[in-house]
Amino acid sequence: MEAALPLILPFSAALLYVVGALLVKRSGDFGVGVWRTAFLSNLTSALIFQLLLPLGGTFHPELLWQPALVGVLFLLGQLLNYVALQRGDVSVATPVLGVKIVLVALFTTLLHTQGVSAKLWAAAALSSLAIALLNRTGGAKRHHVGSTICYAGSSAAMFALFDVLVQKWAPAWGAGRFLPVMLGFVAVFSVALIPFFHAPVKAIPRGAWPWLMGGCVLIGFQSLVFVMAIVKFRNATAANVIYSSRGLWSVAAVWAIGHWFANREQHLGASVLRWRLVGAALMMAAIALVLV
Repeated sequence: MEAALPLILPFSAALLYVVGALLVKRSGDFGVGVWRTAFLSNLTSALIFQLLLPLGGTFHPELLWQPALVGVLFLLGQLLNYVALQRGDVSVATPVLGVKIVLVALFTTLLHTQGVSAKLWAAAALSSLAIALLNRTGGAKRHHVGSTICYAGSSAAMFALFDVLVQKWAPAWGAGRFLPVMLGFVAVFSVALIPFFHAPVKAIPRGAWPWLMGGCVLIGFQSLVFVMAIVKFRNATAANVIYSSRGLWSVAAVWAIGHWFANREQHLGASVLRWRLVGAALMMAAIALVLV
């Protein structure tokens, strides 16, 4: 069982993210807005990551700049992610976030944290091609596709550098110190979002809260699960290839259960489905490269 954890953890995080994204997308229909969503999500994630404190580690006051810097990347990645989800479709934003795979491989090589094998490069390339096919419109009209891709791609870049730096710096601290401290910085930095609220948090409609907090909790837990996989097993590229399957699961969820969340993306045409099936096959091939 323990030998399978490097695969199970990022796979579980992928599934949690998809459900969380659908919940957050639904909360946006109540007019919560990106800024309040990001603020509450970051506070929720900061609380969740304190659960790691019992794991222990070593506190390094002279190196506080490390979790602070990583916290800035996390904050920016989260904010851009929520902009992408609320401006566009979950089935567009989530697959595009998979571009992070290639960026992690690139940053890993540039920062010399570890070598990237030819097999992982091939998996990253296959995943990127899969993402392109998953996003074929087939002539179907979707709103804000260009800006959604831009925001999701920028979020992927922030999270890619985040993953590599966590892999590089966290071992010296220990998971029970680096990650809770880092999310503590995220919570403090998130105060800077308050001036951008279009209304106070207390003005959020009552009907939005179950969707919003459900999404925030799931996205917080998936972050914890995924980052723990990187810290414990120190292979950010392999973890990201498996985690990229969230692009496939987001498409499947939108088509199968999107109506549960009042999501309208399932009404895309058959041509879109065909391209996405091809993309799904390539995504599975990329994951298989990591598993063998």
